[in-house]
Amino acid sequence: MSDPLDALEKSISTLRRAIRDASAAGDGERAGELRAQLRRAERAWDALIDTGEPAPAPPSRLVPDTPSAAFGSQLPAREHVHRALMLLGTPAAPKLIVGVHEAFFPGELSASKLSSLRRDEERSYRSSPGARPYYLCPALAHDLLTPVRALITVSTWPLEQRIIGPLSPRVDFLTGAIRVAEAVHAAETSTGGEPSPAALRLLWRFAANIPDALPRSTSEHESALDAQQVIDAAQAELDMHLDADRAARSEASLRARTSLRDAQQLFGAPPQNVTPLRARA
Repeated sequence: MSDPLDALEKSISTLRRAIRDASAAGDGERAGELRAQLRRAERAWDALIDTGEPAPAPPSRLVPDTPSAAFGSQLPAREHVHRALMLLGTPAAPKLIVGVHEAFFPGELSASKLSSLRRDEERSYRSSPGARPYYLCPALAHDLLTPVRALITVSTWPLEQRIIGPLSPRVDFLTGAIRVAEAVHAAETSTGGEPSPAALRLLWRFAANIPDALPRSTSEHESALDAQQVIDAAQAELDMHLDADRAARSEASLRARTSLRDAQQLFGAPPQNVTPLRARA
């Protein structure tokens, strides 16, 4: 039988991680419930230390031993989207966001939820700017600085990262491929780890559109993919476009900072409010 102290310490550690995740997701009600459970577990630990006698069993509603899966299923949709975007590090369309979430995170997310979510995020910001730690917002077109509604970004990213220039779709595709390949590689090298079938399928879809990223034999299955090969191939092409893309994004970000209000820098401006890039040339 395991040591009661060990079991309580494991429960306390698990609860603290879950409280941190709930707080980051803005779920105050869930965080409050978990804090109450944590206090009870800590009192049980104190009693066991002080008396050396078995303490009352911790409450049955403690977070399970696999909190990431259990807690992930309870997160709001915006947190699912945020986690997928942070893994990619680039603006992304709903279909890709759902694919990344399915490949690497627990819980359910459907593309249909993202359309209303974008509108809700802007309404929330305009009613109480800065009340949330982050907002999900559209990418901005480099020329007119208008919203690119097919692409979602995170408000905490630098403005340059949220702008889409002429080369940005390819640059972001290659960057996303590298980030996904790194996540797959991390799963392969972790102790007892193994990438999910969904992660391998996602990586294959990226690799199929990058020169020299696929295995030599076209008959190979997704499991034969070499994540490092995908990283190297994507980085080789990315190096060709990166400087030009950064220059376009940097120029557009300077115009945005001088011509757009704070809310418009996140959610875009109506076309009539921005002088077109060609007119400025």
